[in-house]
Amino acid sequence: MKTIPLGGTDLAVPNIVLGLMRIPDMTDDAVRELVRTARDAGIDFIDHADVYGNELHGCERRFAEAMQLTPSQRDEVTIQTKAGIVREGPYFDFSYEHIIESVEGSLEALGTDRIDVLLLHRPDALVEPDEVARAFDELEASGKVLRFGVSNQTPAQIELLKKSVRQPIVANQLQLSVTHAPLVMQGLAANMQGLDQSISRDSGLLDYCRLNDITVQAWSPFQAGFFTGTFLGSPDYPELNEVIDGLAAQYDVPPIAIATAWITRHPANMQVVLGTTTPERVAGAAQGSDIPLTRAEWYELVRAAGYRVP
Repeated sequence: MKTIPLGGTDLAVPNIVLGLMRIPDMTDDAVRELVRTARDAGIDFIDHADVYGNELHGCERRFAEAMQLTPSQRDEVTIQTKAGIVREGPYFDFSYEHIIESVEGSLEALGTDRIDVLLLHRPDALVEPDEVARAFDELEASGKVLRFGVSNQTPAQIELLKKSVRQPIVANQLQLSVTHAPLVMQGLAANMQGLDQSISRDSGLLDYCRLNDITVQAWSPFQAGFFTGTFLGSPDYPELNEVIDGLAAQYDVPPIAIATAWITRHPANMQVVLGTTTPERVAGAAQGSDIPLTRAEWYELVRAAGYRVP
């Protein structure tokens, strides 16, 4: 398993993350098998959010109840969670009070004394950076949160936070797959008239993150679009799957490893956030951690996914 530095810190993390938003109805044994499979593959980074589950903090509590981690076992994993979504709205709340309340709830549900990484969950249009800074300062000073990041935020939104927040923003969790890749593909088609791919939807977000030592965490890495189903094996993507299958045979790995490798091959040193609850898929995806796709192979996948390579 390839490891990378998280943001500009000295924390080495795997470039594959186990996301646990779909575990609320799984048995203890099933949760343990999923986590054990990930750990065996070198994945010791766990992704949560307060809103994941059938009730608030549901997945965090399900994880803690199933795993019953000892203090030494807790030290072996990096636990990330998120705050900021109010599910009853739904709406977003980056107020001091909401962030503090959410973190306290996550600590209790996870049965831990600290959160390794806290992300602000999507942008809050009503954000007041001074309130975020106040919350971050208090959480850091108490040792309850060690590092801070965001999700789905633009360069300007991050710069606005940085006006008040003194802690480094170490991560930005963003949707990315070979078929949902405006983050990467707009740059290939910049200044090309009449082509949808050339439209900037994020103001150069990927380059901004690289320039500012912010680790991009790619969520829904196998989704065709915004929660529209996976492209792997889909009859809607015959050319892409033909290329993936050919590369999978060449590298002697399952197709899901090639879909993973398309992201991990990028020099931005991104993390791939897995959302599957199937241990076999976790193990297969993990094999894509350090597959050395050539430039020709990487761009072949781009073209097969329907993007223009001028």
